[in-house]
Amino acid sequence: MTVYPERQVARAAGWSRRTGAFSAVLLLTAWIGHHYGLVETGGFLWVLALVALLALLALLFSGFALARLWNHGAIGGRDVSVGALLAVLVLVPYGVVGYGIAAYPALRDISTDLDNPPRFEGSSRTTGMNVLAPLTPGEERLQAQIYPLVTGHRYDLPLDETLAAVHTVLDRRGWTVVGDTAEPQEGQNETTITVLATSFVLELPVDVAIRVTTDGETTLVDMRSASRYGRHDLGDNAERIIAFLAELDQEVSAQIGTTAAQ
Repeated sequence: MTVYPERQVARAAGWSRRTGAFSAVLLLTAWIGHHYGLVETGGFLWVLALVALLALLALLFSGFALARLWNHGAIGGRDVSVGALLAVLVLVPYGVVGYGIAAYPALRDISTDLDNPPRFEGSSRTTGMNVLAPLTPGEERLQAQIYPLVTGHRYDLPLDETLAAVHTVLDRRGWTVVGDTAEPQEGQNETTITVLATSFVLELPVDVAIRVTTDGETTLVDMRSASRYGRHDLGDNAERIIAFLAELDQEVSAQIGTTAAQ
């Protein structure tokens, strides 16, 4: 009777599954905690770095296990598959970020007025956040070249009606107002509203300033959006400004249409 040697278990396969599962659970837990304000942004970013390392480690274990399975017929194919799949799923967002870094310019502060950008009234930045500083001439040229649609919008409405439309859009988006929103005094021709928004997916805090200026007959709305964290905004700030002003256009048109109907 022929005796076949007992097949060995590839230990790396089990470590791949465990490490991949842990990275996925850690990512989900950290995101939920940050979403509900239970985890500070600084700590959340450190957890994201740890998650990436764990997912890469899971792939490394999968590689070792596959070598054992191929060369020695070891047991552990299911663990290898689960570990590798979880690691790849966890690393997908990081791949998207990598693509964004390659596709978008390295900017983190975008404004519709490069010569005199709106100021962030009432916003406070702590150590570890990006420092607010004037754009360099190179950054200004880069923004103008890559984001030509980031420009201020002018409306045929008085200051108070334009501000009402701005607040309507702010309420709809759920942004938190942190600056002074007092009603403009008589003779005042400019008001700036500072709000706190969040970036897409990771929900990192972003400062946004909306400046409304009137010349008596029309009003001009300028915006500025600046990321608090990261050297690269992946196009998020420009998209935020363009989307907000497009929504404001629709709100102003609706107000004008309602007034005309009356």
